[in-house]
Amino acid sequence: MKEELKKLLDNVVIKLQQSQVIPEDFAPRFTVERTRDPAHGDLATNLALVSAKQAGKNPRAMAELISQEISDVSFIRETNIAGPGFINFFLSEDSTTAIIAQALSEQEAFGSTDIGNQQKVIVEFVSANPTGPLHVGHGRGAAYGASLANLLTTAGWNVHREYYVNDAGRQMHILTVSIWLRYLALNGATIKFPVNGYRGDYIIDIAKSLSIEVGQDLVKNTADVFNNLPDDEDVEGGDKEIYIDALIDKTKSLLGEAAYQQLFHYGLVAIREEMKQDLSEFGVDFDRWYSEQSLLDSGAIQDSIERLQEKQFIYQENGALWFKSTEFGDDKDRVVVRDNGQTTYFASDIAYHMDKLDRGFTKIINIFGADHHGYVARVKASMQALGADPSQLHVPLVQFAILYRGGEKVPMSTRSGSFVTLRELREEVGNDACRFFYVMRKAEQHMDFDLDLAKSQSNDNPMYYIQYAHARISSLFRRLEEANYNWDMEQGLGALTTLTADHEQALIKRISAYPDLIKSAANQLEPHSIAHYLRDLANDFHSYYNAQKLILDDDEIRNAKFCLAKATQQTLKNGLAILGVSAPEEM
Repeated sequence: MKEELKKLLDNVVIKLQQSQVIPEDFAPRFTVERTRDPAHGDLATNLALVSAKQAGKNPRAMAELISQEISDVSFIRETNIAGPGFINFFLSEDSTTAIIAQALSEQEAFGSTDIGNQQKVIVEFVSANPTGPLHVGHGRGAAYGASLANLLTTAGWNVHREYYVNDAGRQMHILTVSIWLRYLALNGATIKFPVNGYRGDYIIDIAKSLSIEVGQDLVKNTADVFNNLPDDEDVEGGDKEIYIDALIDKTKSLLGEAAYQQLFHYGLVAIREEMKQDLSEFGVDFDRWYSEQSLLDSGAIQDSIERLQEKQFIYQENGALWFKSTEFGDDKDRVVVRDNGQTTYFASDIAYHMDKLDRGFTKIINIFGADHHGYVARVKASMQALGADPSQLHVPLVQFAILYRGGEKVPMSTRSGSFVTLRELREEVGNDACRFFYVMRKAEQHMDFDLDLAKSQSNDNPMYYIQYAHARISSLFRRLEEANYNWDMEQGLGALTTLTADHEQALIKRISAYPDLIKSAANQLEPHSIAHYLRDLANDFHSYYNAQKLILDDDEIRNAKFCLAKATQQTLKNGLAILGVSAPEEM
């Protein structure tokens, strides 16, 4: 009804232009919104307020004129003017209950829309460095990204889900050295583990697997490994960055190119496959795992730099190549090729986004962690320099999730290996709780993840409360059969006007809001609003269930009530599916 009313008011605007009440070149930007208070009707518009000045009238007089133009419309029962000139609309009973028939006929498609017009959109998310297991911070990005992709698909976009694998950077070499040192220790060597190495137990597990596969083929003399290295940070005057870089160079020299690449690839594959398994078990799958290394191998990075050079957006200074990002609003210019000839991470970003554009994506969504805030301006600058519209890029910044157990904060340190993995979290609270709790809050807001609440089976747990509403409706239908009644949907649909109780009207109004919610949530990239809506819908149903007897002797009224219950259940199921949460039949 919201869309129909919007179209109706668009026609009123045309009539007002034709009758010269407002200028023909004036197109008022007005809204149609659902009211929060039933006393104010079902829908409201500010059309009179935004057009009154152009018409030379006060807003209330303008509202009267607009109301007269729509006085004989079947789906509007009544209008009134509120405040300075808002027009409130009370919908007819047939129009409000029509949503029940729509939900029951469309089933899983209920709420779906075509506002995306099948435009190609790429959602890149998680994209954690393949240097260790996914932890709880990555889990929030995974849940948000997967839910957003589902939401956009429901809203009519052609969605491509992508994981960008940072497999060409320095951290991968630190990982390689960390695995090799643990491998040497397993083969009897006494090693001095670098301060800047990866210390988690998963490194030892990979080293054990490597040792089984290659035996002692990669063993080197310990003295050769550690001789003539600079001091690490644990020695006064030492530098952990200089030390680890020297150790990387020594490892490459001792092993040789072929053996080093074998070791490098072994660690990459081991962690990447573990990530794929973790995410798939979490209900998060990708259409493509995109390798950063492939950008180097294909020449895409060099190509993007040359394209920028042709446009004169690259200059040389102190032996390095710089991109003129300040010309596009960035706070400083950015290095794309260091003085040693190595390309930067940002150069890879430029090439990757150029590739996204070349693949025809009209909307590019990068879901980054909050610590990547500085990347947004420079990436948009590079897109603009390449001739693209930077507004095509959307970068939600997902804040970190802080775990609490027993009211105490759970400590986290990724490099030291002292962290809770996504797998451990899923095993403790379950996939459903993880997926739901991660998207309960807006992505840009900090979130506290209460492990005890997520595991509780109480009304305080919003996920449990919603799932229980779905299961309760299934139980209601089982009780109907036990009472030797059949649900006659057609008869119930014909008797929907009997649903006049306050709780019934509240449920109908809430279900009616679902299709509009999908549109607004998709446009705003906010799947958390689905979670909030489902909590409200579940509350409306529980209140209804507790206030009224639903299994009645009167066939028409009973079947109408069960139509309402089934439409509620379908809406709950569809919303939960977007969030990647199951809808149980019993609990």
